[in-house]
Amino acid sequence: MGVSHEEMVDRARQLAPSIARRAAETETLRQPHDDTIAELIDAQLLSILVPKRWGGHELSIHAHREVTEIISAACLSTGWNFAFYSGHNWMAVKYPEKAQQELFAEKGYALIPVTTAPSMTVELVEGGMVISGRATWGSGIVHADWVCVGGARPDGGRYQFLVPAKDTELVDTWHMSAMSGTGSHDFEIHEAFVPDHRILPAAEYRNGDTPGARIHGNPQYLMPILPFIYCETMGIFSGGIRGAVTAFEDVVRHRVRTHSGAALADSRYTHIKLGEAAAAADVTQRLVTDLTQEAIDLADRGGFTLEDRVRLKARAGFIVDLCRRAVNDMVHHSGSSNFAVSAPIQRFFRDFNMLATHAFYEWDTCREQLGRACLDLEPNHPLV
Repeated sequence: MGVSHEEMVDRARQLAPSIARRAAETETLRQPHDDTIAELIDAQLLSILVPKRWGGHELSIHAHREVTEIISAACLSTGWNFAFYSGHNWMAVKYPEKAQQELFAEKGYALIPVTTAPSMTVELVEGGMVISGRATWGSGIVHADWVCVGGARPDGGRYQFLVPAKDTELVDTWHMSAMSGTGSHDFEIHEAFVPDHRILPAAEYRNGDTPGARIHGNPQYLMPILPFIYCETMGIFSGGIRGAVTAFEDVVRHRVRTHSGAALADSRYTHIKLGEAAAAADVTQRLVTDLTQEAIDLADRGGFTLEDRVRLKARAGFIVDLCRRAVNDMVHHSGSSNFAVSAPIQRFFRDFNMLATHAFYEWDTCREQLGRACLDLEPNHPLV
């Protein structure tokens, strides 16, 4: 009997307090906490989107979103890695059945960092290709068992490769002031042979409707990569803003102004700011839920137009910028003492401001593409 959506959410809620307690240590470690990864595995949360054919739960993207929200409210770095670990299992379904069997047959999930930039050099050989290079932004590489990387041949042909993590070398580069606990180090690959069944042309991979995805008979696996990434990651923001509001509420309940001795909780203006923050979290939740449902509906109907993609990208960028502005306002009204490294709200502040610069959600680019579409102009950015 399969595990239900509701049971997955309940398991995440049970883990959230321990993940929150480890948030500061996770940041200090500069990588996901070993105990947290073990708990996520034991709770079978990483198999949410793995097809039933391979022993996964094959639940909806909404189930993935809700679990991501709960974990991200406790620790944004951990939520980021969870969203990618579980979501990248969905991406692996794009590959041929033989590759899927290698990834999933033994334990029903895989821990797969994915980088799509064509950072690998590619040599065509009998039965496959040999790749070498250095990948950046390798979120999840610390605990990975596989990696998915992009590469380009000299003739311009671009591909996505699945490579065992044992064939990679981690490069300790993740010394960051935000999202520190993701362990998103660089990693290198030196002349690794990749057989044909673990190679996809990049365009086929991005478009999503592959023979490997079709064997499962579930339209959610046919979704293009970029619309799925918005669904995969938006729960980080709707969950994270909930966590920031909780941290702000705790500040309001306990802070007394140094010079006046006035309790923050007695201030009408503070009530206004806390209400504004809570409303921002509610709106974010609704926007993320609606974006996810629209993507699911489009997948069920069998396709995403360019207009659909541009609109989803703009909405994702709007959501991220809304969260950034809301958490900045909360921190501004929390007082200088809450910039102590022990204060949870300053961690949300730093993490949200870094995430808002990510290439997938950067607001200027997102709204520019929508503005161009309004004028019947083609996108001028590759990530659409």
